[in-house]
Amino acid sequence: MLESLHISNYALIDLIDINFHEGFNVITGETGAGKSIILGALSLLLGSRADTRVVTNPEAKSIIEAVFTVDDYPSLKQFCIDEDIEWDDERCILRREISPAGRSRAFVNDSPVPLAKLREVSLHLIDIHSQHQNQLLSTPEFQLDVIDTLAGNAKRLSDYRVRFNSLKDAIRRLKAMKLKVERSREDEEFTRYQLEQLDELNPQPGEQAELEKERDVLNNLSVIKGALARATGALDAEDAGALQMVDTAMQACEDIEEVLDPADNISTRLETVRIELADIASTLSDLDENLGADPSALSAIEERLGSIYSLCHKHHVEDADALIELRDALRAKLQALDNSDDMIEELEKEARRAKALAKEAAMEISAARKEAAESFGRRLTEVAMPLGMKNLCCEIRVSPADMSATGIDSVEFMVAFNKNQPLMPVGATASGGEISRLMLSIKSIIASSMQLPSIIFDEIDTGVSGDVANRMGEMMLGISKNIQVTAITHLPQVASKGAHQYRVYKEDDEHSTHTHIALLSDEERVRSIASMLGGAEIDETAIAAARNLLSRH
Repeated sequence: MLESLHISNYALIDLIDINFHEGFNVITGETGAGKSIILGALSLLLGSRADTRVVTNPEAKSIIEAVFTVDDYPSLKQFCIDEDIEWDDERCILRREISPAGRSRAFVNDSPVPLAKLREVSLHLIDIHSQHQNQLLSTPEFQLDVIDTLAGNAKRLSDYRVRFNSLKDAIRRLKAMKLKVERSREDEEFTRYQLEQLDELNPQPGEQAELEKERDVLNNLSVIKGALARATGALDAEDAGALQMVDTAMQACEDIEEVLDPADNISTRLETVRIELADIASTLSDLDENLGADPSALSAIEERLGSIYSLCHKHHVEDADALIELRDALRAKLQALDNSDDMIEELEKEARRAKALAKEAAMEISAARKEAAESFGRRLTEVAMPLGMKNLCCEIRVSPADMSATGIDSVEFMVAFNKNQPLMPVGATASGGEISRLMLSIKSIIASSMQLPSIIFDEIDTGVSGDVANRMGEMMLGISKNIQVTAITHLPQVASKGAHQYRVYKEDDEHSTHTHIALLSDEERVRSIASMLGGAEIDETAIAAARNLLSRH
């Protein structure tokens, strides 16, 4: 339940700390006293948009904090654990801070959270039912949600949505494949033409680099052969080549062999040098002989490179290796196109299987909805008729609909308020007061199924009086047997039903007006109810009537 509410520096509120109680709480006060301000502050904890104009003191933050008792509330606990939000087994604290600059921060149990997460947590804890929410009664989404709540469809819907999402994914993949195949078929002739060109060229890995190297050699043949001639001459010239000089050194060492240290192994080392130099000279000589000045070879290389460069430019790639990758991709594309009928058939099978599984789950949900709708229609008529609608007739229609994230049904609340009146959609026939009473009746019926610790009714009794108001108060009192109920009301018949009554009032100082709230004592409640009954003048008759109303509960 909502245990306490702290509001500071918000609109006309300097500081308010309210402690609430189990059961039925009522909040009363004159029009304009600030009841809507308190409710507006509380709505910020449900994710409403913050407005910097509500920050009264520009030197401080506006803070709204609510403490909820959450004993034995496993669903919210699991949600917080999954979202890495700090958890306490006894209390859940929601807090919203608004800076004068407009920055808004949200917390759950002192853990900073995005506003969307605060909203998700708060929806587990409290339902604020305002007059604006009465309009929800005519929306298909709300009507469907009511039936699903009564049918206990939460787990079924969760399982169904997994299957429905799988179906959507299967359909998406099938559509993507069909579109891909369609586009590929449109380009098939051109793709085959491109592949034929690449197959005709038949580029090889590393070919372009090798050809460019050969071309550079042939283009610089005279320079290269001159360098080779100088190199071989330096090694193998008869009069001054390196080999001749090594031979001379070897002969000289033989002449002084008796003075050389055998450990230095000079002769063997010189022989090794001679063999290496002779091998180098032979290699250079062979290279020189193999470098012919064949113009046709250079022409063939230039022609081959020209063909490679042309296709590279045409396909916007860098080199022949990229052409090879492109050729392989085009071949794979055509192969996939050749196999596309089989691929589409397999994806169609997957989509049919996914649809069958989703439909199976949807049918189970639909059956539960139809059963719940039939009993709910009767129950709604029974509960709402005493609220001044004695000729009320309700029928909840569950009709087939296209498969969607909510199943295969559409739900419509059909009502008639007068004898011999045809059933019509509730939004097309009900007045504001009738919708308020119907909505209260619905909340009364589903209260035991709503996994909520607390609900607030904001002047849901507007537009009624007398016996109807008394019955609405009794209904709210009945709801409070299952969950905590707080009602903001102007009606004494409703206010008298509360176990605790709070009065919202305004006070002026020399600078401004301030909103306050106070828990009324028993005697203060008598005078408050008497004022609601008799107006500004409270006489003994009004006090007696007030005591009589309060004594009934």
